[in-house]
Amino acid sequence: MSPKITTELLKQLRQVMKSPKYVQEPVQAYIVPSGDAHQSEYIAPCDCRRAFISGFDGSAGTAIVTEQHAAMWTDGRYFLQAAHQMDNNWTLMKMGLKDTPTQEDWLVSVLPEGSKVGVDPFIIPADQWKRMSKALRSAGHDLVPVKENLIDTIWTDCPQRPCKPLITLDLSYTGLSWRDKIVALRSKMAERRVLWFVVTALDEVAWLFNLRGSDVEYNPVFFAYAVIGMNTIRLFIDGDRMMDPAVREHLQLDSTLEPEFKIQVMPYGSILSELQAVGAGLSPKEKVWLSDKASYALTEAIPKAYRYLTPYTPICIAKAVKNASETEGMRRAHIKDAVALCELFNWLEKEVPKGTVTEIIAADKAEEFRSQQKDFVELSFATISSTGPNGAIIHYKPVPETNRTLSVNEIYLLDSGAQYKDGTTDVTRTVHFGTPSAYEKECFTYVLKGHIAVSAAIFPNGTKGHLLDSFARSALWDCGLDYLHGTGHGVGSFLNVHEGPCGISYKTFADEPLEAGMIVSDEPGYYEDGSFGIRIENVVLVIPAETKYNFKNRGSLTFEPLTLVPIQTKMIDVNLLTQKECNWVNDYHQKCREVIGAELERQGRHEALQWLIRETEPLIRVQ
Repeated sequence: MSPKITTELLKQLRQVMKSPKYVQEPVQAYIVPSGDAHQSEYIAPCDCRRAFISGFDGSAGTAIVTEQHAAMWTDGRYFLQAAHQMDNNWTLMKMGLKDTPTQEDWLVSVLPEGSKVGVDPFIIPADQWKRMSKALRSAGHDLVPVKENLIDTIWTDCPQRPCKPLITLDLSYTGLSWRDKIVALRSKMAERRVLWFVVTALDEVAWLFNLRGSDVEYNPVFFAYAVIGMNTIRLFIDGDRMMDPAVREHLQLDSTLEPEFKIQVMPYGSILSELQAVGAGLSPKEKVWLSDKASYALTEAIPKAYRYLTPYTPICIAKAVKNASETEGMRRAHIKDAVALCELFNWLEKEVPKGTVTEIIAADKAEEFRSQQKDFVELSFATISSTGPNGAIIHYKPVPETNRTLSVNEIYLLDSGAQYKDGTTDVTRTVHFGTPSAYEKECFTYVLKGHIAVSAAIFPNGTKGHLLDSFARSALWDCGLDYLHGTGHGVGSFLNVHEGPCGISYKTFADEPLEAGMIVSDEPGYYEDGSFGIRIENVVLVIPAETKYNFKNRGSLTFEPLTLVPIQTKMIDVNLLTQKECNWVNDYHQKCREVIGAELERQGRHEALQWLIRETEPLIRVQ
């Protein structure tokens, strides 16, 4: 993969950083975050500004360009990818390593005295602005909002912002009507004595109104904001999609409704002026509730004394705790997904030895099998189909230049998922089509032990996910091994594959406590640069646990795997497992055989059923 040549682009950007046409005063540094105006993780092509200027297109990273330097901060998932994709104009800043400076410290070290650092106020979250502004100010520099995005001024062939049709979801999928959700939200607002609530995250808008879209690849969301008052609802959205009769009926736009449920549809671009008008009309003690991750621009529209900021919104928390209909939908989605993967692995076992299957062919085949399932919409992220050394690139995506052929001599890692109308999936399996080495089996087994430790964990109500992160690493740590990513993330219900406010990661202590009904991933791994990658990932549901005692009457929780895909037993060194771990694998495989076997039978997929039966033979531990 040859890196993007950025010399000319950086020259143009440095010119507009000084141009009075775009900036009130010249800026000596310009920050290009990776998000969009809604702080989304996955973004539409028109918002891929950091990828445009640098060539690095991973999902997380921040570029900073000064008159002399260009630097890129990203995390351990992307060190190898960023190094491959960027040319030598760029310095890679490896976040999480102890010698890597923070963005603020680096800026202070390279900038001339009294510098101005520019950023688009719509793209930077308010909490980040506050932190950065304070650090720069203490060193004599200023963080300044630059109204027009400077990347857009030099990006001549920037794609249009998407505006695709909407999907309406009925109660059988959502379990709650949008009116009920508004009522629940208003009661949370009343508890906090807040008059207005601003919905800025795209998945929160989609969840609140029981609508889905396809404006962002892999994420069934659409570009919109909402402002909920105690008796008004405003939805800021563009395009003729609101003329669709199904959408109009779903939102009851043409019905005579009680005024507090009447939705006013407004242009997407009018959110700032509308919020400024709300801010200007507030009386003392009246408050507007926003996420502290809302953009600096929208946060500033409300005078400081009237803002009520929280790291997680009530919608974010309600969305994370799945109701019975959503949980049932997620179960159905994972059964369909397992059927597709049984078909895939059965096919790969026959085809890989012929030497004709590449990473891209395998990824396409996975999508083909998934698309045969009922209510399939699209993939939930770009498939990570990686063999041999490519498996060590944690968020690798095969492209023609890197596309390796699968073989019987290498480990193959497949991390993939789909959006079905009834749920979102995300599963990783690591397999060998020949004979794995003793070392590969050893590493795989340590990862499996970590996966089981999390999945089988019993913990008190009120526990935060980050406390479980070291459970997943303990077996690896015992041998001096580790991995540089979190262990789990929240998963949406036919929504974003990564969602807050819960997760299992050492990287954050700001996660919300786990509670029954939340759905997270369990995905430890181990990566050997230049050789292989191993990851075992299930999506799991938080459920109440029965325990012998009940300390302080607080109750306990555990996990139930929703993903039901066999874990390749030939990769396991059974002697490294305890009897309890061995039993866990056998019970898990028994459930795969029963639940997925029945569905394969129902769909008449007999060959894949035979594969499933072979792959779920019990492990026997020699005493």
